[in-house]
Amino acid sequence: MKKNKNFSPSKLLLSHLVCGIGLASSFYNLIDYPLQTLCLLWLVQAPVVILVYSFFRKDKNQSSYLKAVARGLLGLLVGAVVNALGAIALGAPVGSRYILRTLNWSLLMSAFTFAPAASVYGSSWVDWHRIFANTKLIESIDYMICIPAYGAVIGAWFGAWPMPLDWERTWQEWPICVTYGAIMGYLVGMLASFGFVVRVSRRRVKGD
Repeated sequence: MKKNKNFSPSKLLLSHLVCGIGLASSFYNLIDYPLQTLCLLWLVQAPVVILVYSFFRKDKNQSSYLKAVARGLLGLLVGAVVNALGAIALGAPVGSRYILRTLNWSLLMSAFTFAPAASVYGSSWVDWHRIFANTKLIESIDYMICIPAYGAVIGAWFGAWPMPLDWERTWQEWPICVTYGAIMGYLVGMLASFGFVVRVSRRRVKGD
């Protein structure tokens, strides 16, 4: 495995801390103000994620930092469409009351999933397929992208379970509990990914 000083555990930990602080700083009151909070979350989190992960772009010799940022922004929009369509296909409510909620939730989910990968790998289908379909993680940055993304998706899935229950609670409305689940899954994924990065780094040092 090729060692890259830019992918050291300390730098990747700092990157995760910055993303986590950005998420925490923008969390307002999801239950009482779901639309406003969702909008604030992705408006803060997406730029932070794109700016941070663009430093770890794979093709540094052929691609500038600004190009990586542009790819991240494009990935954010494409990912939002994919997440919105996926949510609707899985039963998310459709209507004037929920359309803006779905849009903002989809942008937040895209910041968790698509934007980091787009900033790092661009349109490299080989890398996208390798880390998301085959989960063949090689570089340290692969772990930092893949595991939190899966954590967000799995967390959102589990977060949706209380929605059909007849409890008549405010937090059961779309997409409040799904967002809580996604954020928790994302944070757990960040911690887990850093654990894998440390483990891989130790194996690499022993191998050297």
